[in-house]
This record gives sequence, structure tokens and C-alpha cells, in this order.
Amino acid sequence: MVKTFRGGIHVPSEKNTKNSPIVEFPSPSIVSIPMQQHIGAPASPLVKKGDYVKVGQTIGKTDAGLSCPVHASVSGTVKDVEMRPSYTGYGKTAHVIIENDFTDTVSEEVKPYSGNISDLTTEEIIERVKNAGISGMGGAAFPTYAKISSAIGKAEDVIVNCAECEPYITANHRLMLEEPERIIGGVRIILKALGLSHAIFAIEDNKKDAASVLMEKLSEDENLDVVLLKTKYPQGDERQLIYAIKGVELPAGKLPADVGCVIFNAETCAAINSAIKEGMPLIKRIVTIDGDAIGEPKNIRVPIGTSYEDIFAFCGGVKDNVSRVISGGPMMGNAQWDYNSVVMKNTSALLVLSDENKKKQPAPACIHCGKCVGVCPMHLMPNYLAAFSAAENEEMCEKIGVMSCVECGCCTYNCPGRVPIVQHIRNMKSQISTKRKKMAAAAADKM
Repeated sequence: MVKTFRGGIHVPSEKNTKNSPIVEFPSPSIVSIPMQQHIGAPASPLVKKGDYVKVGQTIGKTDAGLSCPVHASVSGTVKDVEMRPSYTGYGKTAHVIIENDFTDTVSEEVKPYSGNISDLTTEEIIERVKNAGISGMGGAAFPTYAKISSAIGKAEDVIVNCAECEPYITANHRLMLEEPERIIGGVRIILKALGLSHAIFAIEDNKKDAASVLMEKLSEDENLDVVLLKTKYPQGDERQLIYAIKGVELPAGKLPADVGCVIFNAETCAAINSAIKEGMPLIKRIVTIDGDAIGEPKNIRVPIGTSYEDIFAFCGGVKDNVSRVISGGPMMGNAQWDYNSVVMKNTSALLVLSDENKKKQPAPACIHCGKCVGVCPMHLMPNYLAAFSAAENEEMCEKIGVMSCVECGCCTYNCPGRVPIVQHIRNMKSQISTKRKKMAAAAADKM
């Protein structure tokens, strides 16, 4: 029997590229690599205009707190280091702009581990993962070395998130079909780092072909299991995964390790495998390109820092009726406004959509139906959260759990009144987070 969680919604899958093999994107002439591609402190540029850089070379790093190094995805000359808008629309971040010389000269920093993986210590694995700049590739972008470190001595099970529950996105699906050994290799490295033996590959039941491939590869290892999950959104959220697999609610403010689990995205596992066995840091990722306003939907492996404009040209161009570009899935992704924006470590998809068939709608208005409450996987009251957020009532928002919202979008999708519930909540969460940071900084100054 397939496993699932309480709440959530069923959305049209739109998995149009599920049969589209991964295509290697031709090396772009220019890449613009952001120094902020992860949760935590942004990396500080280590290069300047005129410097020559090589593939895999560290070009950004900071040793202050939680952060991830950033690496060159091509070899060539640094044209500039400039501040550009963040892909989220909040603030600006430094970008290192590299003109490709097309020689693919690999940095001396790239050193494959030639020994036996079983000989590596936990500390060595964590250090290699950190130096490779790996952060969660499913969207959250949490530094992977920190996740491994925080789970030591707490986690009993490793869960590999293969759900890919957002509509359109098939990048992980194709990775499981075409390169399962890379995912499995990364999982074994994670298990070695944590001193564990058991891992669960969690796959939605609309990807039974991928589940079959993994089951075949794992048939002789009884410690690595494949579990089918009901196809439902947001099945890929870590809280819903834990409940579906273990029947345990993850309390607000707690980490998966607090209930004996640690969760890694499938492509993140593959990146760990490459970092250890090949010595190559995270400089490329698989991206699904889809939508009714793109010429040729595809799954592509693309260098970090490649512009949307170059990608769209490779995928047959955009149609005249394009109205929206979304980075990520349609439920939790971020609308984009500039074709010069670039692929980052957590860019799982680029959706090019039209509003051709969209009819004129009345102004958004809550009709007090309660549908948003019924589908919320976090068991919150999105109707009140949206109302108090719109009224900028921070006290009430915090009181009824605004910071526990995972921004999955089930409420907005299900709202017959077309209220942008999640956007109201996002704005309030950002406002509260900013206020907390200022208070913490002021308190630190007084010490």
C-alpha cells in the first residue's frame, strides 16, 4: 500500500518532459555566478576583474557562520564583479561574470578521491562536501555539510526525497532513470558519514518506472529500501515525507533529526557522489524547461550561472504569448522578470507560461468557505493568516503560527476567491524575520 499524509491537494501533474532524456547544454559564452545561492551568509568574491579562472575553482567563500563556497562553472576571464538583483526580488547579491574561453581547463583544486570510500572519516566527508559547495538542490538550498553535521548521533534513517511532487518538474525523475548509480553512491557516502546503514528512497507512485530501476539496483542490499508514496501535493515537503513514512509529526521549530530522520534530495545525493569520487564541486545541475510558451520543452544539464536567455534559445525560443517565467515549480516557484537572470544551485525548473486562456476574473475576495484550512498540510488556518498578514498584524500572525507555514501553495491553489494567501504570508514572514534579525544585531551590539 502506498503511503501518504493528511491534507494536501491533487494538482494536474503536467509532467510533459518525463520521457525527455537529459541533454547536455552547450557551454555558454558568458556565465554570471551569484555569491548567494544558499541559506546563510553570502560568499565573498575571491576574484576580481581580469583574473583567469578554471573549471571547479573556488571563486567565492566566507568562513563566517553558515555558508557555502561558490565555484567557476567554466574556464575563462573574469569580466566583472557586480551587484545584481536576487532571483527572489529581495535585495541584490554580488555576481562574478566570467567570459568563457571554451578550453574547459580544470582547476588544480579538483582532486578525485582514489581510495576506498569506507576509509574516509566523518570529518573528511563533511569537509569535502563543504568544499564542494553543495546545498540542497530541491529548492531549499540549505548547506549540505551543515545538514550532515546536525544529524550525527540523532538520525536513525536517511530518507532520499525522490517525490518531485511539483507539476511540470521531471529533473529528478530522469536522473533516477538515467543515472541511478550516482544517487545510490551519494547515499552510501552519507550513510558512511553518519555511521548508519539504513536509507529509504521515497518515490511518488506516478514514477513507478524509476522505482523499478532503483529496486533492481538495490535488490542485493536489504538496508536500502524503496517506498512508494501516494501522488499528492506537497508530498515532497520534509514534514509530509516523515509523516507518510514513519507516521510521526515533526513539531514546529524542530528539525527532522529531532525525530530520527535526515532528508536529502536525489540530485543532492548525486552531487555528493561527484564531489567525492570525481572531486568536482557543484558547478552544473539538471533543469526542466517546460510550459506552453516555450518552443521545445527539455531536461538539460546546465552550468551554474547560465542565463535564461541562452537556455530559452537552446529550447526553441519563447512564443509571442509568453506572460510569465517561473523559477521552480508553479506552486512554490518565484516569478522572474529578467531573461538575464541565471540558473543557480537550487533551480530545478524554468517554466515559460502564457495567460492565453485566462478569463478576466473579479477582484480577489475571501468567501469564508474554509477550503484552505482543509487542505493545509501543516494544519494551520491560512484564511486568518492571510487576513492578519494583509493587515500587518504581526502579533496575531505569530500567535496563530505564521512561521510554521511552509509556503506550499495548497491554500492559494484551492481558493475559489482567488486570494493570494501565500503571498500575504510570505510578506509577513519576511517582515518578522527582518525584525528578528535587527533585534538580534542590536542585542549583539550591546554585549
